[in-house]
Amino acid sequence: MNSFYFLCQQTMIFFVPLMVVALGELFSERSGVLNIALEGIMVFGGFWGILFVSKFQASMPVWLCLAAAILVSMAMGMLLSLLHAFASINLKADQTISSTALNTFSTAFCIFFARVVQEVEQVSFKNTFRIDNIPLLGDIPVIGPMLFQNAYITTYLGAAILLISSYVLYKTRFGLRLRSCGENPQAADSVGIDVYRMRYIGVLLSGALGGLGGLIYIIPSTTMFNSTVAGYGFLALTVLVFGQWKPSRIFFAALFFGLTKTIAAAYSGIPFLLGLGIPDTIYKMLPYIATLLVLTITSSRSPGPAAAGVPYDKGAR
Repeated sequence: MNSFYFLCQQTMIFFVPLMVVALGELFSERSGVLNIALEGIMVFGGFWGILFVSKFQASMPVWLCLAAAILVSMAMGMLLSLLHAFASINLKADQTISSTALNTFSTAFCIFFARVVQEVEQVSFKNTFRIDNIPLLGDIPVIGPMLFQNAYITTYLGAAILLISSYVLYKTRFGLRLRSCGENPQAADSVGIDVYRMRYIGVLLSGALGGLGGLIYIIPSTTMFNSTVAGYGFLALTVLVFGQWKPSRIFFAALFFGLTKTIAAAYSGIPFLLGLGIPDTIYKMLPYIATLLVLTITSSRSPGPAAAGVPYDKGAR
């Protein structure tokens, strides 16, 4: 039973950032802008959030330091995504090329800046954010050890983001307008919706959640950030496609890939898997094999927003 609890706790660590970043991309693509710079945004937002933690955690209460780091990561993710929004929306640039440029820039900039500031590439911090046992909730049989022991506040933040995203996209006027801009921007413009404005908001939301996802990924998994998120930004794109651009399905898609990442990273802590005698390279390959299989099977049957990736020219009819 302890192995089962361990597996659940580790899956939450990998699953939540995947879901949050995929939801960010959902907002962007629903507005009509393809943003494959998620990897770079995660690195950029996570870098500044962890740098803040590294510099100020000794002089601030734990909860205040984490809250401030979350805001910093989201703000810096939005700042980087703003460059992509300007290039894609105003300059009508190829959105794939613009995103790729940001991915390249982000990692290089973070490594360079870290070396300038502290003479080493890695940014170290103390992980003081884990909650060993949440009072009352952690004592509930089965559910308590699964969800409320050895947990992180960022895990529950991910659950809140999922609920809010679902409500905003399908229960509000803003969500309807955003989705219309990703499906038929000409029709949306004809009824007075500012397509450019909605697309900017969509991209900025993807930046905010991408930066937050970077921080959520880093805090539970390491105490030494070296400007990489191990391909999580690209994996989040797979989660979005597998989830067919719907929040509820993104939840299950992220859970599936989070489980494969957990098995790859923590199989040695699960006696059953360790006892199978399977080479460790097979376990480490599992998330990538799953990605290829899922995309092969589902990509042709998972049409995204009709206008995603297509620049909108207000003057053209």
